[in-house]
Amino acid sequence: MQIAFIVSAFPTLSESFILSQITGLLNLGHEIDIFARSNPKEEKIHPDVIKYHLLERTHYLEPPQENKLKRFFRTIGVSINICWKNPLLLIRSLSKFRYCRNEFSLNILYSVSLFLGSPEYDIIHCHFGPNGNLGALLKSVGIKGKLLTMFHGYDIRLGIKKGGNIYHELFKYGDCFLANSDYSYKHLVKFGAPLPKIILHPVGVDLKKFTYRWSTSKVKQPKTIRILTIARLVEEKGLEYGLQAVYQVWKHKIMGQLEYQIIGGGKLAKKLRRLVKELRIGEIVRFLGPCHQEEVVQLMRQAHLFFLPSVTEAFGLVLIEAQAVGLPIVATSVGSQPVIDGKSGFLVPAKDVDAMVDRLIYLIKQPELWTKMGRIGRKFVEEHYDLEKLNKKLVKIYNELASKSS
Repeated sequence: MQIAFIVSAFPTLSESFILSQITGLLNLGHEIDIFARSNPKEEKIHPDVIKYHLLERTHYLEPPQENKLKRFFRTIGVSINICWKNPLLLIRSLSKFRYCRNEFSLNILYSVSLFLGSPEYDIIHCHFGPNGNLGALLKSVGIKGKLLTMFHGYDIRLGIKKGGNIYHELFKYGDCFLANSDYSYKHLVKFGAPLPKIILHPVGVDLKKFTYRWSTSKVKQPKTIRILTIARLVEEKGLEYGLQAVYQVWKHKIMGQLEYQIIGGGKLAKKLRRLVKELRIGEIVRFLGPCHQEEVVQLMRQAHLFFLPSVTEAFGLVLIEAQAVGLPIVATSVGSQPVIDGKSGFLVPAKDVDAMVDRLIYLIKQPELWTKMGRIGRKFVEEHYDLEKLNKKLVKIYNELASKSS
């Protein structure tokens, strides 16, 4: 099948689930093009981006930043290109966007021209609701292909904040809406998405990469307990509460030494470093910055406990990855967290530092539970979040959509 992905940014380390989905579909023999709103130009690039030559498949939807004269001539050139290939499409585009700001109109015209220069797609797969809105705009002016949008967490929170009607056009033109969790599913129904078009379909984990950590059932108390968090350094992830909890655990001086590793970058980096300094725990906290998937797996295999103190979360994919490796979990009970509470980990109320401390100390004192909880977590992921199985299911959804007449 010919499949177009519309994403916010590419390539980006924080959205490895999109990369895994794309490479999985390529492995199954499908043709993929990627349409990204921006290039984040991160220092690190996931090795699979190079391995699969994905930059050669990537088109950027926003035209280059130019002065008004160049922008004018670019608009004329793009319009002529659209008119030459599909005059009706140009008329629809101009009619649709005549009341929009000039910059926005140019962006849409530019996007239309990129799709015209590409093969006709069977599926246009958008990740996150706002990108689905763009797909709906493109489809409304005549770009062909079944429009499928996958909702995650940020887009659901945006709908809660601004009202579900921000996706009105998407629900009108979209052919399928994938919800990554029960939480997302329920909110899509509340927003007004057509119920027959909503499918519960989580993102998955490559179990060949996220291999099981424990080699023996007997685990002795290590000299240094490593607690690991992987999260963007933003308010939603609740890292200030996580740091306060680790500080309290450290004060208890339970057994051995303590090391708290945080993978990820974001706008709160300076604020969180100041908090570490105020708490005087600089000797045990390590900010590792963004890491690609291979580094993440290695650090997970060296850790003993995984900790995610989110304030809001629709679905914590990183919890699936940690359980695949076999790490016991302490996370907050927000959204639809994929953890078997009391068996593969513990869920505590958001912002409840005392509850976080209690569960962390409980696990630190009982290393014999680590492998037991790890085995349960691994089996849970194998049964419900195997990327290979989910990608095959996704292809089945594609085929069912493609077989339906418009």
